[in-house]
Amino acid sequence: MEANVRWVALTAVAPVAWGANYFVTREFLPADRPLYGAALRALPAGLALLALRRRRPYGVWWWRSAVLGLLNVSVFFVLVYAASQLLPTSVASTVMAVSPLTMMFIAWPLVSERPRTAHLSGAVIGLAGVCLMLLMGAGASVPGILASATAVLVSSFGHVLTKRWSGNADLLASTAWQLTAGGLFLLPVAAAVEGTPPAFSPPVCVAFCYVALVATALAFTAWFTGLRHLPAGTVGLIGLLNPVTGVLLGTALAGEALTVQQICGLAMVLAGVALGRPTRAGRRAGGRASNDGNDSSPSPDQKPALAVTHACDPSAQQPRSG
Repeated sequence: MEANVRWVALTAVAPVAWGANYFVTREFLPADRPLYGAALRALPAGLALLALRRRRPYGVWWWRSAVLGLLNVSVFFVLVYAASQLLPTSVASTVMAVSPLTMMFIAWPLVSERPRTAHLSGAVIGLAGVCLMLLMGAGASVPGILASATAVLVSSFGHVLTKRWSGNADLLASTAWQLTAGGLFLLPVAAAVEGTPPAFSPPVCVAFCYVALVATALAFTAWFTGLRHLPAGTVGLIGLLNPVTGVLLGTALAGEALTVQQICGLAMVLAGVALGRPTRAGRRAGGRASNDGNDSSPSPDQKPALAVTHACDPSAQQPRSG
């Protein structure tokens, strides 16, 4: 029991870090540099994980890392950065909380994971809660909502592809490859579009260190560890700390006021995600279906971690990508 408590506490580092990432990005990072912001989050995190797991891509993982890095890192991080700047922290984190439900519908045709009645009910409740949050939330700009919604779709598709392609690749190494590839894609685009890098004042440096090392590298590592030692359902419930953290930081530190309608919307989102999260039986069925087209089958000790990237920023998070 005591060991389980320790693993739960360690795993909770990930969604809390992802929830806080919205606040840090909005309050401390330059609003007009989303490309540099995403690159400086991804590349240092990828290099840090590569230092821990010194393995190069092999075979098909050269192009798979490029594709997944583009979806899960390059595009996703830019959209999350933009959403963090355009939306209140509480709203941005709540919208991203529906990503596990979105993945259910994308996983149906791609990896033959058919959602059950409870999953569909959770999706309806969660989406209704998001609509209530957005309709009643002050400062919920249309561009911010579009950025956040697109981030959910892009990361969900990327995470389902990750599950389909997981094979027997080391998950920590493959995540490092994705982060590094995504950062390398972003750097030349940022230089061409945004010009010189942003000014690095002490607060900006500290903020970039947080989003790269804590909200990305450390959060991914904590999430991996939790999936290795805890049931997947337990880890999924721990992931609900992401929107809770975003809402608490937004109200406590950023002065964002929540109305009764917004609180009800948040409660509906949490209830929907809890009800609609994939069960362990569903994950096993999906894993068996996805292995049909893999180059090799995962070993028994890797199967519980197949969904590790679903949670990314999401925060990620299932699982990317605060």
